[in-house]
Amino acid sequence: MKPTTVDQYIASLPAEHAAILNDLRTIVKKAAPKATETYKWAQPVYESDGPMIWIKAFTKYVNIGFWRGTEMQDKYNLLEGDGDRMRHVKLHTVKDIKKSAITDYVKQAVKLNAANGDPTKRMKAKA
Repeated sequence: MKPTTVDQYIASLPAEHAAILNDLRTIVKKAAPKATETYKWAQPVYESDGPMIWIKAFTKYVNIGFWRGTEMQDKYNLLEGDGDRMRHVKLHTVKDIKKSAITDYVKQAVKLNAANGDPTKRMKAKA
């Protein structure tokens, strides 16, 4: 059975991946308490003024990703990716989680969406 909730998604994962996801979930909820948590696009998604963060388990690692990753300050040098907007942090074990860095990225994501709106909507050209 395919998961339809974040809890079901976590329960479907291997133990190490579930532990990573649970820790990330706690960090996101603490850093962005007003964000909504949903299960869409086959992964947990956190929204505040539109989607801002996703968490996705792969075979050998878990990613926490940021829709506006290219706009974020990356003083920790953890963000990966080469797309025009999104960036992610790849985590192989719970020990890889840099709590202060992830907290900072989450808070930046909230501020960027608050300032710029839903990143999935086309931005109107400035006059």
